[in-house]
Amino acid sequence: MARLTAAGLAFSELIIAVFRVNGLALAAGDRLAEPSGLTSARWQVLGVVDHGPATVAEVARTMGLRRQSVQQTADALARKGFVDYVDNPADRRASLIALTRAGRRALRAVEARHAAWASRLAARVDLDKLRATVAALDDAATLLRSPPPPRARRRRKD
Repeated sequence: MARLTAAGLAFSELIIAVFRVNGLALAAGDRLAEPSGLTSARWQVLGVVDHGPATVAEVARTMGLRRQSVQQTADALARKGFVDYVDNPADRRASLIALTRAGRRALRAVEARHAAWASRLAARVDLDKLRATVAALDDAATLLRSPPPPRARRRRKD
């Protein structure tokens, strides 16, 4: 069995902590979004299209999710009247998701609750530690996006 280096163990612990925090963050996001008729996933999609209409594929790439899951979320948002599908002048086959007035209202309400919640929690954590954590997570994301270096080949003894 391969052994982890000290750095490899620390990186593995970081990934496990991210999984744990992700679950907690999604649950907290659901609580923040629920009064506006949203979930964390719906809130995230609205946040992306708040910057301008986008295709499902573009939203999926932005969020690092599968296109099919974003499609299901966008369809649910459309049924609730939070987004509309509009023509895409660049590609007739891929409609754009556009925020409606109701979607923008719901998003702003969630953002206000989020701002108060995040500020309350952040007041209990050292700002330099938060910034260092964000930098470490950005570094981890960069590493995870890049292809692994080629493994050294063992020479066969003939």
